[in-house]
Amino acid sequence: MSEQSDSALSHVDSEGRARMVDVSAKRDTARIAVAAGELRTTAEVVRLVQADDMPKADVLATARIAGIAGAKKTSELIPLCHQLALSSVHVHFGFTADAITIEATAKTKGPTGVEMEALTAVAVAGLTLHDMVKAVDPAATLTDVRLLTKDGGKRGHWERADRPAHSDHDPHQVVTHAATSPEGARTAVVVVASTGVAAGTRVDKTGPVLTEWLDSKGFSVRGPLVYADADIAAGLADALSGRPGLVITTGGTGASPTDATPEATLAVLDRQLPGVAEAIRLAGTATFPLAALSRGVAGLAGRSVIVNLPGSPGGVRDGIGVLEPLLDHLLAQVAGGGSHD
Repeated sequence: MSEQSDSALSHVDSEGRARMVDVSAKRDTARIAVAAGELRTTAEVVRLVQADDMPKADVLATARIAGIAGAKKTSELIPLCHQLALSSVHVHFGFTADAITIEATAKTKGPTGVEMEALTAVAVAGLTLHDMVKAVDPAATLTDVRLLTKDGGKRGHWERADRPAHSDHDPHQVVTHAATSPEGARTAVVVVASTGVAAGTRVDKTGPVLTEWLDSKGFSVRGPLVYADADIAAGLADALSGRPGLVITTGGTGASPTDATPEATLAVLDRQLPGVAEAIRLAGTATFPLAALSRGVAGLAGRSVIVNLPGSPGGVRDGIGVLEPLLDHLLAQVAGGGSHD
C-alpha cells in the first residue's frame, strides 16, 4: 500500500479519478505493519476453540494459514494495492470471555508499506474463524479490524492512539514515540515462546494473564504475540520494533535443547539487570524448587526493558509478584526520571 499524504487522498488524482500510486522514486526500506481485530462470539465457542473440540477441527491452524494466504493475495483483492514481496506474515490469536482476538504482523523491504497486507490477514483469518464456528454460533461478528502500528519509509514509526475517556482526542492521530518519550514507558508488549501454542495444539495460559495485569497497571499493551521456540529472536525483533517501554516474554527459559529465549534476549540487550532475573528465580524456588532451572534474563535494549519469565502460570505469577513493586521506579529510571542507586 502507498503512504498517504497529509492533505490529499493518495489513490485519487487531481481530477478525482482512482489511480495506482507510482512508488518508483521511493527508496526501499524495511516495512512492518501490525493490525488487529476480533471475532465476537459466545463463551461456549471460546471454550470449544481453546479445547480444540469444534465440529471442524484445527480451527486456529486453519484460520492462521488463511490469514497468511490472504496477506499474500492482497494486491489481487484490493485493486490499487501494489504487489509486494512479503518477507514474513505472522498471525496470532488470543481469547477473552466472549471473543477470539486476532493480530497480524506483515513485513517486507520495499518502497511502500504493508498496512493493507496486515489488515487483510486479520480480515481473512477472522472470516475463516467465522466459517469454522458458524455451526455453533451463526451470529458471531467480526469487528474492530484496525491498524495498530506501522514502521518504515519517511514517516518512521506510527502508532494508533487510543481515545482517552471523556476527551475529544482523535484516535486516528499519528503519534511518534522518541526513544526518550515518557509515553513509551507505559507501552508494553507480551511475547509467548511456545511451539505448541504457535501451532494451535496448546492453549496459551500465560500471555493473557500478563496482558490483563499490564492493562490494570495502565499500560497500552500489544500482544500476546506467539512465536515458536525456534522463532523467538524474530518475536523479540517484532516486539522491539515499536520501541515499547517494556517487553515481557514467557516460555523458552528452561534447559531443553529448544529453549532459546535467554540467548535471543542476550543478543539484543545493551545492559543486563541481573538482580531482577535472580529475584524472579528466588521467588519461584520458594514454592517450586525446579524454578532454579530457569535461565531467564532481564535487561535493557535501548530504553526498552526486557524481562524473561518462565512459561508456566506459576512462574508468571511469581514474576508479577517481583515486578509489581519495581516496575514504575525501573521505567522512570530508564526514561531518565530517577537515578537512585
